[in-house]
Amino acid sequence: MPFDRGSFTFSMFEVDGDIPEDFASCFLPHKAGTLDSVSADTQLGWVTGKHLLDTNIDETTIIRGGAYCLTLRQAVRKIPASLLNALCMREEQAFLAANPGREYVSGKDKRKIKEDVVERHISKMPPALSGVPMVLEPHTKLLYLGTASQTQIDLFVDQFYRATKLELIQLTPALILDREFHTTPAALPNLELSGNPNAPTEPAIGRDFLTWLLYYCEKVGKVTIGNNDFDAMIEDPLLFSGDGDALGSGEATIKKGDSPIRSAEVKAALGVGKKLRKAKVSLTRDDNSIWSGTFDADNFVFGSFKLPESEEMNPDEVFADRVRALGDFREAWIEYFKLFVNAMTEDYDATLTAMRQWVKEREAI
Repeated sequence: MPFDRGSFTFSMFEVDGDIPEDFASCFLPHKAGTLDSVSADTQLGWVTGKHLLDTNIDETTIIRGGAYCLTLRQAVRKIPASLLNALCMREEQAFLAANPGREYVSGKDKRKIKEDVVERHISKMPPALSGVPMVLEPHTKLLYLGTASQTQIDLFVDQFYRATKLELIQLTPALILDREFHTTPAALPNLELSGNPNAPTEPAIGRDFLTWLLYYCEKVGKVTIGNNDFDAMIEDPLLFSGDGDALGSGEATIKKGDSPIRSAEVKAALGVGKKLRKAKVSLTRDDNSIWSGTFDADNFVFGSFKLPESEEMNPDEVFADRVRALGDFREAWIEYFKLFVNAMTEDYDATLTAMRQWVKEREAI
């Protein structure tokens, strides 16, 4: 499971409803089938968090470090494209040899030949396995999903509901706005830094947040939660995107070099109205704990994410420590977003003026 060690991709959810005590039994009727039963149609099923072949699901096998660990497995048999093309060409040549009056194979016959080839050879192909892992803290009802793909997220949410009858609510700007401010993204003003009168009026809230965070990190950077101070930093690679009427190219990727974050390209992108869509973010706590990874502002998901090093020795304790670290990061990230919303609602004019001045005076090398 990617949450065990190293870097990983993830999105964040809350479980809407009470988690049953016999949680494991919810997945038993939906566990993954045998490999022999895998066909050309994708087979979906649940396995434990240990590996993609472990269908031994019970309350002992799916719990690790106090959290539930399961994976939605996808299995399918496929004929590699090059092999499929070769097999079809061989059959088409045999078809022409058996029909000397024919000069070519029609589209209809080609489709029939391909269907026959797949039917005869698909069972000889080894099944291809992939999985979407999850970690669920039963006490907080927070779920971390090891994917940033919207297609996989939608599939997982559907299959999770089928098994548990519990809805998953993804952590998004809309959710935070509703929970913390009782408002919607449409109610927030647009962060338009270029002063272009033709710029769109609809806010791109994720990009507005990440662009504001770049400003905040350079001016302040810190937030305090309880007895802990956190400090955020934005690093390259940086992806700036235009909101329709931004001047210049639609996107600008800035990376490498001596100091990409201080480059003239960043100043120019901000100056023409581009907003930060993706960037590497780092978060440091006053106990020297460090979180880092890429943030996709449009989808509110993280990639290549690294957690603070654990000082525990027991594997289960290490895993529990990493899950706790995810929770700490989630709390801090929401706090930064709340600061952004306050800046955009309580003091918008001053925020916009200050940020436009920051863009104008920002050093570039």
